[in-house]
Amino acid sequence: MSKKRREIPVFDHPIIETHCHLDYLRDRPLQETLEQTHRVNIERVITIAVSPGNLARVRELTTMASWLYGTQGIHPHEAESYNDAVEQEIRTHARDDGIVAVGEIGLDYFYDNADRGVQREVFRRQLQIACDTDRPVVIHSRDADEDTIAILKEFERSLKRRGVIHSFTSGPGLARYALDQGWNLGFNGITTFNKAENVRDIVRMAPISQILLETDAPFLTPVPYRGRENAPFYLPFIAEKIAEVKQMPLDDVLIQTYQNSLRTFFPTQ
Repeated sequence: MSKKRREIPVFDHPIIETHCHLDYLRDRPLQETLEQTHRVNIERVITIAVSPGNLARVRELTTMASWLYGTQGIHPHEAESYNDAVEQEIRTHARDDGIVAVGEIGLDYFYDNADRGVQREVFRRQLQIACDTDRPVVIHSRDADEDTIAILKEFERSLKRRGVIHSFTSGPGLARYALDQGWNLGFNGITTFNKAENVRDIVRMAPISQILLETDAPFLTPVPYRGRENAPFYLPFIAEKIAEVKQMPLDDVLIQTYQNSLRTFFPTQ
C-alpha cells in the first residue's frame, strides 16, 4: 500500500505565487485550480508569458480574477520567433493593468533550443523594454551564468527596477552577483528534491529579504506530490522547505517573502 500524501497546509499568513504558467495546466479545470489555490491562502498569482503565442492569453487570464496577474516576454527557447512585431506587442502591453513585469526572458544553454547569439540579442532587447517601461524583470538562466552576468552588467545603471532570477539552479557566482545588485532569487519545488543540495546551498546563502516563492507550475512539483502535475496550491510546501533549510520560523519566512513579492511586483501597494 502506498503512503498517504500529506494534506496541503493552510497558513494564517497569505502567500504570493510569483511564477507559474496557468495556461499550461491540463489535469483539472482552471477554475477548480484557482478555487483550490485560494483555499490554501494564496493571495495573488502571477502567470508568466513565454512565447508570441501566449502573450495575449496571459493578458486574458489576468482579467479572470482581481488576484491574477501576468507578465509579457519571450522565453529564450522561443528567441528565434522574436521580431519587431512581437517586441511592439510586449512594449504596448507591458504597463497594462494586471501586467507586473517583463518576462520570462534570459538565456538557456542547456537545451539550446535557439541560437545562442539570437538568445543574447533578444535578452538585451527585452531588458531595454523593461528599462523603458520601468518594469521589473523575470529572468530564466540555465547553464549560462557568465553571459547572464555580462549582459546584466550592461544594464546595471539603466534598469531601475530589478526583479528575480527565477527557478534558481545556477552557481554561487551568479547568485552573489545578482544578490549584490539587488535581484531576488526565486525558489520552487526543486528545493525539495533529494539531489538538489546545490540549490539548497544557494537558499542558505541568500538573505531571506531577497527570496521569492514560486511553483513554476505545471513543472517541478514539490515533494510529497512529485509525479503529479504541479499547481499553485502546492506553494505551501515550498515555503516550509525554505524555512527548514534556513532554520527560520515559518511565520518569519511567510511574512518576509510576502513583503519581498510586494516590493518587487506591487511597489505601490
